[in-house]
Amino acid sequence: MKKKILPIFIILISLALVGVGIAYAYLSSPVDKNSTEEIQIEIKSGYTSRKIAEVLEEKGLIRNKYVFLLELKIYKRGTLKAGTYSLNKSMNLQEIIDSLENSKGITLNVKITFREGETITDLAKVIEKNTNHTYDEVIEKLNSKEYLNELISKYWFLTEDILDENIYYPLEGYLAPNTYHFENEDTSIETIVKTMLDEEDKILSKYKDVVMKDPHYYLTMASITQLEGTNEENRKMIAGIFENRLKVGMNLGSDVTTYYAFQIKMTEPLDGSLFQKSNPYNTRAADMGGKMPIGPICNPDESSIISAVSPTESDYYFFVADSEKNIYYSKTDAEHQATIARLKKEGKWLW
Repeated sequence: MKKKILPIFIILISLALVGVGIAYAYLSSPVDKNSTEEIQIEIKSGYTSRKIAEVLEEKGLIRNKYVFLLELKIYKRGTLKAGTYSLNKSMNLQEIIDSLENSKGITLNVKITFREGETITDLAKVIEKNTNHTYDEVIEKLNSKEYLNELISKYWFLTEDILDENIYYPLEGYLAPNTYHFENEDTSIETIVKTMLDEEDKILSKYKDVVMKDPHYYLTMASITQLEGTNEENRKMIAGIFENRLKVGMNLGSDVTTYYAFQIKMTEPLDGSLFQKSNPYNTRAADMGGKMPIGPICNPDESSIISAVSPTESDYYFFVADSEKNIYYSKTDAEHQATIARLKKEGKWLW
């Protein structure tokens, strides 16, 4: 009799173990493997494993809090780190634990918005406002020759042109405008700059066949059209006009370069006496005939980069904008002056 009972007992135990295994596999599987919704949870400092399990269960990210605790014990997982995480229901138990253990999927809490047309000094102010770095620390780092040489060795579009001693801020024009997210206020300046340069690399790589011929020229041109134009179409036209002027040795005559040359905000009136003041950025000055400014005057967006690499060909050599941001093109100086006179008469002159 005992000989008959033993095999039955073994079979029952085996079935029970299989059942437990199936149940455990189910309870540790994704709650919804097709879900793409990101669910934020906050793990505060001092939370116990039990408390974390309860938070996960309440958010619907795990099927059973006790299985979560068992998983931690069986596999001797490490410390679950505090932070705000973005997780989803398509993650299984081990993936969730791995995220909490290694700070994967942690929410990036610091936002830095760097708008097109802004300058390095604008960026330094934004970084100071949103991180634990001061304005002066940012400027010092971005002007460090050692740091700049390190960056030049890593990015194909950074050349020794940016090291010219007359350039105000070497990385001006090379940092992609965008909204960026970082982990916390202690994020290093190097990390912020790397993130922005990586984004710039993605953009410029689309036009690499052209840009690589002279990155400094194209980004300088893009920075001017960024401020002179209002959209990709008129920026391409303006870039073509500037190229026409360069070919015949004319000054670009761009007011926005004068603003930058003397570090005046574009919301302020421009003193006409500055137009003839020599400065390697000031394309109004007499000694700048047929010359580009020494470097970019702001950080351009992709539409401005497109204008620089594919300018519109035309017979125009002059353009002017009115107070409503409409742009008028002329082939001769006489036509140009007539347009200005008309705008003044109509009360649409900017100055």
